[in-house]
Amino acid sequence: MASVGRTAKRFSLVLIKPSHYDDDGYVIQWFRSAIPSNTLAVLNGLAIDCRDRRVLGDDVEIVVSAFDETNTRIRPERIARQFRGGRGMVALVGVQSNQFPHAMDLARSLRAAGVPVCIGGFHVSGCLSMLPELPPELKEAMDLGISLFAGEAEGRLDLVLRDAWNGTLKPLYNYMNDLPSLDGVPMPILPAHRVKRTGGKITTFDAGRGCPFLCSFCTIINVQGRKSRRRSADDIEQIVRSNLAQGINRFFITDDNFARNTDWERVFDRLIAMREQEKLNIKFVIQVDTMCHRLPHFIEKAGRAGVARVFIGLESINPDALLGARKKQNKVAEYRKMLLEWKKAGATVFAGYIIGFPSDTPESVMRDIEIIQRELPIDLLEPHCLTPLPGSEDHQKLHKAGAYLDPDLNKYDLEHVTTTHSTMSPEQWQKLYHDSWAAFYSPEHLETVMRRSVATASNAGNMTFLLLWYYAMVALEKIDPLEGGYLRRKYRKDRRPTLPVESPWAFYPRYVFDLLDKHVKLAALVLRYGSFRRRLKRDPDAPNYSDIALTPVDEDRSDEMELVAMGTPAKSSVVKIQASASH
Repeated sequence: MASVGRTAKRFSLVLIKPSHYDDDGYVIQWFRSAIPSNTLAVLNGLAIDCRDRRVLGDDVEIVVSAFDETNTRIRPERIARQFRGGRGMVALVGVQSNQFPHAMDLARSLRAAGVPVCIGGFHVSGCLSMLPELPPELKEAMDLGISLFAGEAEGRLDLVLRDAWNGTLKPLYNYMNDLPSLDGVPMPILPAHRVKRTGGKITTFDAGRGCPFLCSFCTIINVQGRKSRRRSADDIEQIVRSNLAQGINRFFITDDNFARNTDWERVFDRLIAMREQEKLNIKFVIQVDTMCHRLPHFIEKAGRAGVARVFIGLESINPDALLGARKKQNKVAEYRKMLLEWKKAGATVFAGYIIGFPSDTPESVMRDIEIIQRELPIDLLEPHCLTPLPGSEDHQKLHKAGAYLDPDLNKYDLEHVTTTHSTMSPEQWQKLYHDSWAAFYSPEHLETVMRRSVATASNAGNMTFLLLWYYAMVALEKIDPLEGGYLRRKYRKDRRPTLPVESPWAFYPRYVFDLLDKHVKLAALVLRYGSFRRRLKRDPDAPNYSDIALTPVDEDRSDEMELVAMGTPAKSSVVKIQASASH
């Protein structure tokens, strides 16, 4: 067998997770971004495995490079230069619908230089899973000689690399009807120097894929399936230990709904043993549904396993809206019971909230946010526009009916209105999205959340940081916090091709002034809420703070709770909870 030192041939594999454009046409990019891409970690791990197994032959060295564009500037011309005189491929991975226009702009430049390009991710997979034929943007990609990959790459990357090596890449690799097992496959991994480009030095992995529910706005169930496919507890321990070895001890488990991973207890038990017996300092972020508290010991074990933050798909407190979206698993009146259990476990609670259900009006949404503020112990709320994402049932129905769908895929980021509403104009709907963020993150409510954090023995300093992060991203950067980061980077020539390149005399002064202005405003926020936090710390009565949201369900005065009045299904659920709590 030829040794690496005597390798005669080289194959360059460049993995890029693309970002997308902001409203001014500039790529959203930061000095330090928020969360690394799990798809990038998965593909990087698979590519390293292909390299180590020398799938292109003993005399071919595969050189793998992985880049996340949210924290790294991508220069197609420089990438193209490194391909001169050699073979390789650029894979644009995990491309969501809102990232597809920019991914195509990168791919056009690379293809013009003769570089082989493959695009995969939720947009390609979602379109192939739910539409009767390829949409125009996918046909255009194939016409440019770009290969499309639909499905998951475990067990399939070898073939794609061999085709790229031989110059025979297929126009389409479609594995949507053949979802692979995850047991024993190569682990997702990113090198530490890439992970450290994120603000919290947190990495990601998926413990499983698939969700059993039928939410009409969801793409997961149509791309990853409704059956739980999962990594073993042994595999997850290996992922955690491999990252610990490179100094990474914070993890985002990206399962869309970890509570429906049928091995959740085995995984938690393994992590608990690592934390409690070996005293390893590991912490996790997970995503769950609103009924996770019905799984015996789920929340208690999550806390012991090191779950410090939890994302919950609350979506609405209106039973009719939830029923219309086929989200029958959400029981409105059980929300507070579930949330209080998470607070008891020591987790910071993030919740998603959807704006634009058919029954929504500006008045009803603002009323609901007031109820959430008053009656639910949610730390951070993430309002999003109801968006018919390609790959969802909602998109499929609208497409089939010939209804209006905004042709600019860049807007399909949950922050922009992309279709019509029965009672609101697009302008009213868009304004309501911004108003809902401003309402929840009002100065008064920020202080309330900080009081609750002290009363529930949470980390008040960390809570202050998160609240300011969320508020500042939307108020100052006009960007969803999960797309956010620290120190916005903009490059004058990295602008959407449909918009003109600005003059240096206009671009640079505005960019510098913008940075200074945002930092002054951020400093003012830090001073204000830092001072409030210090006052709470000195207040001996602060741990005794209580309000309706922190009141246990079995002590409710139900006639004072507006959640009870949200509808008959909600009211009956409250009665059941109170009855069970009294036994």
